Amino acid sequence: MLPPRDWADVCDTTEVTQTIAALSLKGGVGKTSVVLGLAGSAAANGLRVLVVDLDPQANATSSLDPTRTPYTTSDVLFDGRTGVAADAVVPSGWDAKVHVLPSERALEHRAESNGPDSALRLRRTLSGVSDDYDLVLIDCPPSLGELTRNALYAATDALIVTEPSFFAIQGAEQALESVSIVANNGNPLLRPLGIVANRVRPTLSEHAYRMDELRAAFGDLVLGGLPDRAAVQLAQGACVPVQRWTSNGAGDINVAFDRLLTSIVPASAAMNATISLTSPTPRPSLATTLRESL
Repeated sequence: MLPPRDWADVCDTTEVTQTIAALSLKGGVGKTSVVLGLAGSAAANGLRVLVVDLDPQANATSSLDPTRTPYTTSDVLFDGRTGVAADAVVPSGWDAKVHVLPSERALEHRAESNGPDSALRLRRTLSGVSDDYDLVLIDCPPSLGELTRNALYAATDALIVTEPSFFAIQGAEQALESVSIVANNGNPLLRPLGIVANRVRPTLSEHAYRMDELRAAFGDLVLGGLPDRAAVQLAQGACVPVQRWTSNGAGDINVAFDRLLTSIVPASAAMNATISLTSPTPRPSLATTLRESL
């Protein structure tokens, strides 16, 4: 397991936009909710955010409510050229500071390896594109397959989302192992940010026991738990950030998201400085590539 990285050490050598891949081993733990909560918190704190929806279920895309989605992550991964993701990024319906690279069911067709550089396609297509943002959040599918490998090769950090359950430790261990493998085989910038448990009810003895179990196993890598609040699902269903939802429950979860953001995006106000990696060579548009493939 790799130790958490001091973000300042990276900035001393290469200035890049912090890119967080949120991953989990199973569905139903609220991984997308965590991504959306962090996006809303970051925007509320003045950061420009890009959400990359790499889950074929496209739940993040639905909740972010873009007015148009001419291209998706499926098209982008099919194309694979440097910086081509710029053609697919669209504004969200939330806020001018939040943009989205949308998903669709067809992304399932990209879930298998299709060549020696298959896992590097997202990284290449985002090159230069992420420079326009202070933070990039990648919502991975609930597995450690090819799409999640693409996310890890494109990311600077991995956030593992779990739940206070019997399977939490096993899932976190497998996710951390995958992060270590990618970090040692092609993406030396990648480090585990930590493990966050979602939908925690501290008054339940089972949840308290599992949180203690996680801390005993992973120590400081455990970032704590996010409370179980109905406001999260209600806000997502209304296609608005939970930060705009008015209820006592929303207030609790928003404080938790702000704390989580602060703990994983240090010196976020200084994250504006990024270098441009965009190739100066003109490239055909994504539309041209797709049309030529027909």
